[in-house]
Amino acid sequence: MRASRSARGRFGAVWRVGAIALVVIAAHAGVAGAQSRPAVTQDSETVGSGKLLVDLGVDYQQDAFYPASGLHGNLTRWGTFDLSLGVSSIADVQLSGGIVNSLFITQRDPNAPLAPLVDVNGSRTSDVQDGVVGTKVRFVSETDGRPSFGILFSTRLPNSKHPSGLGLDTMDFNFGLLGGKTMGPIRVVGNFGWAILEDPVHDGIQNDVITYGGTLTGAIADGVALVADINGRVNTRGHTPPVGTESRSMVRLGPRLSHGRARYDAALLIGLTPHDPSWGVTGGITWIFTAFKIP
Repeated sequence: MRASRSARGRFGAVWRVGAIALVVIAAHAGVAGAQSRPAVTQDSETVGSGKLLVDLGVDYQQDAFYPASGLHGNLTRWGTFDLSLGVSSIADVQLSGGIVNSLFITQRDPNAPLAPLVDVNGSRTSDVQDGVVGTKVRFVSETDGRPSFGILFSTRLPNSKHPSGLGLDTMDFNFGLLGGKTMGPIRVVGNFGWAILEDPVHDGIQNDVITYGGTLTGAIADGVALVADINGRVNTRGHTPPVGTESRSMVRLGPRLSHGRARYDAALLIGLTPHDPSWGVTGGITWIFTAFKIP
């Protein structure tokens, strides 16, 4: 069921305040450890008992497309963040999102199903990014001869609004199986799962899609690694899927640099489907620090 416009507005305002507070906290935190940026494929390993992982970034995407609202343009995502809190040695709770998504509009489709709800008169529109909350559990530890395995449950929240043209105002549920193995200087990570995506136009309709991801990380020097990641979803319907639930896939390629207790990353983004941006770039920074001690 789609949320009311007033409820979405209140939720979006709270989300912005919370996101800004998290960024301020992260900027003053001590840092150490590792994480998966610039990849988005989830590693089966957890962050560690009582530890908090914080990564912050910014993206630019050329030729972004919003089929529900009919907007095309160049998208900048400011203040993207991913938080993982280790509630035990085998389980994390996660929160991700972004403070502002800003689209420079290059084209509009007035026949798109949600185009009449778009309240944008100029060439720019912006909104808070949808948040995602989830839980990851590692149920098999890695050994010399065996990968580690885990599961991930997550839900996307309807923070972004119809009037901006950037939101679907729906909630999605995701479930995935995670695996990972380190072989010398190389780590291989894989995800496979499914997601239930709501139809943003028709109540009571959904599209069940297959989700996948894979990451290859190779150390090439002390503190320097190269990361290659592919992540996306596949429409399982034989006919045209509900708008906004189409197949999507993106490749990320770039370096990751460790310096002191921080890790910096950058990557080239390459869209693989007609609904993805043609290309883009991303950059970010990561910290891991002890948030509390579990008795």
